Amino acid sequence: PVLDTEDAWMSVEGPVSIVELALEQKRIHYPLVEHQFVLCTILYAIMRFSLKSVKPLSLFDSKGKNAFFKDLTSIQLLPSGDMDPNVLSIRQQFLVKVVTAAVQALCSSQKAQEVSEKELFPFEKGKNWPTLAVDLAQYLQISEDVVKRHYVCELYSYGMDHLGEE
Repeated sequence: PVLDTEDAWMSVEGPVSIVELALEQKRIHYPLVEHQFVLCTILYAIMRFSLKSVKPLSLFDSKGKNAFFKDLTSIQLLPSGDMDPNVLSIRQQFLVKVVTAAVQALCSSQKAQEVSEKELFPFEKGKNWPTLAVDLAQYLQISEDVVKRHYVCELYSYGMDHLGEE
């Protein structure tokens, strides 16, 4: 972008302005940032629901693992459409665990009516974990229908038929 400056500012001495510093920065590779975001979301879900025996890096192939340790401005080879069936199976199991834990947390919070949702999830106002799992399924190349069906089955198994019908 071209930034026009007034003549009065041309003779100013001192440190470089923030705008000029920002314009000098290299452009980031957005798919790499998106890849990092998926990892952060996975780590947050593992932490939030205390999921045991989940190895976050096992959800990615070798290209995906290598991309995590590169500069965000570099253009990296990210995972292509061809994925190892074992990795896809591990990803699907992870998403199923997240949905199960989310429904379990929802059920236990509804049983403890005296505890408000704000107290139970202070930093998660409006966060819908099953919907987030469906969004992650798209990034992880898992069928969204599998995650949605599992969510409905979990709702019915915990006796929340009214939510399952929706």
